[in-house]
Amino acid sequence: MSSVGQSEPLRKLSASAAKLRLLKKLRCTLRYEKQAWQAGASLVAGVDEVGRGSLFGPVVAAAVILDPAYRVRGLRDSKLLPPERREVLAVRIREHAIAWAIAAVDAACIDQINIYQASRVAMRDAVLQLSPAADHLLVDAVRLDCQLPQDAIIHGDALSASIAAASILAKVERDRMMCEWDAVFPGYGLASHKGYSTPQHLAALRELGLTTMHRRSFAPVWQNPVPQEVFAFMEDGETPDVDSIETEAV
Repeated sequence: MSSVGQSEPLRKLSASAAKLRLLKKLRCTLRYEKQAWQAGASLVAGVDEVGRGSLFGPVVAAAVILDPAYRVRGLRDSKLLPPERREVLAVRIREHAIAWAIAAVDAACIDQINIYQASRVAMRDAVLQLSPAADHLLVDAVRLDCQLPQDAIIHGDALSASIAAASILAKVERDRMMCEWDAVFPGYGLASHKGYSTPQHLAALRELGLTTMHRRSFAPVWQNPVPQEVFAFMEDGETPDVDSIETEAV
């Protein structure tokens, strides 16, 4: 029996809610970029990926070399920004960055090499497309298979302006792709949940089955008992334009 006046116990936060609360407290600055500049680097690229936890479609990565002479105000982890703000910032990043590039690894490759390795491949591919090339990398939490000096920064997209810029570009591009795929695969709600494991998405999987773009190695997908639906354009060997998206760079 609780004593009179005793406060109710605090509700335990979920892991995702606790992480979000932590990210909101972190400050996104040029601290890591300045350290690299002081060490002799001149073209420091931030690198990040989005879509790692999605059940559908590619993992998308971006690399961005910010111009030290131009400050893009409001940069922070893309997860902390509303879609409208991400769109505005993405335009400013593309217009004022020294260089930027986007790369993607599709669901079939994810199933073959696993999502962790696919994320690293996408990030490396984005880096290799930069022109001018980077001479130092700031990467969100992982190290990439390339010879460039690099720093793996935990919660980098919430701490480094360059990584945050990459996170925003990758998120905007992947969301655009999901909206286009929504028209190709109606009924799954891709435009709203972007392929992640939501009740709406799981219900659609149970009702409609898998598509050719679902990641079969992910548990909510391979545990689905409904057989895959075959689409006419896949039987003909054709793919919609969004599947053949190429890496972009400036």
